[in-house]
Amino acid sequence: MSSDLLRATAAHPTTGSSPSRPGRPTARRIVRLVLSYFVLGLGGVAILMPFFWMLSTALKRQEDVYKFPPEWFSSPHFANFAEALTLVPFYKFALNTATVVSLVVLGTLVSCSFAAYGFARLRAPGRDAIFLLVIATIMLPTTVTLVPTYIMFNYLGWINSFKPLIIPAFFGVPFYIFLLRQFYLTIPRELEDAARIDGAGYFRIWWTIMLPLSKPALATVMVFTFIAAYNDFFGPLIYLTDESKWTIAVALSTFTGSPRIGPQMHLLMAATTIAAIPSILVFLLAQRYFVRGIVLSGITR
Repeated sequence: MSSDLLRATAAHPTTGSSPSRPGRPTARRIVRLVLSYFVLGLGGVAILMPFFWMLSTALKRQEDVYKFPPEWFSSPHFANFAEALTLVPFYKFALNTATVVSLVVLGTLVSCSFAAYGFARLRAPGRDAIFLLVIATIMLPTTVTLVPTYIMFNYLGWINSFKPLIIPAFFGVPFYIFLLRQFYLTIPRELEDAARIDGAGYFRIWWTIMLPLSKPALATVMVFTFIAAYNDFFGPLIYLTDESKWTIAVALSTFTGSPRIGPQMHLLMAATTIAAIPSILVFLLAQRYFVRGIVLSGITR
């Protein structure tokens, strides 16, 4: 016992001063935290500045929009929101957008999760080569395939309908297939083996085991798909020629200088504020699953 004590004393000689507490904040640590919060605060202000400008402009009168220096806080003019909703058939555009976005989200979730399950679990000749080919299409710019797809949809008679915007989503999106495949690879195979012993087939395993366990990854795909389809301006602008079939993203352009309304920046910001509410609500509702899905299927792989 005494020899052990002597060895310990020799290895860690006492200096006579009291040891420092590991959890006690030092001056250097406090300065580092203050600088970190200061930099993060500046970044947050820079990111939120366009949103504040949009909200401030939405509450201004038309003659106050281009004042210099700009007035960030003036008497609010809430009538801009009602005027923006009445100048255009906003509710019709919102219904069109809800139809397109809901079907695109449904098609993307079903097709991508099913394809990802096949690439992650099923064995077939050339499976990995086909998966690499699917992943390689991520590098293909959308503008490259724009003309061929437009000619194909025109040949099918789908122009001026929602079909070109909805039906491609039911054939999968390469990035989301990759995302879900990485998540499925983390699920233990013992669950599938137990289900097979009970007589479950591939479709039942995918429906009753894979989908319930992959809620965080599915929530991530849902949020990404919702935001992409909701904010899509290029697709509806090309394929929808009838104004009654426009989505909100295209309808907002009427406030930038259309012959009927003219340039109305304060009304454009009011309509944009209303249009931003669904995206914010979806993110807040799915935030817990969204962040968890990003961590499980993205950063750890």
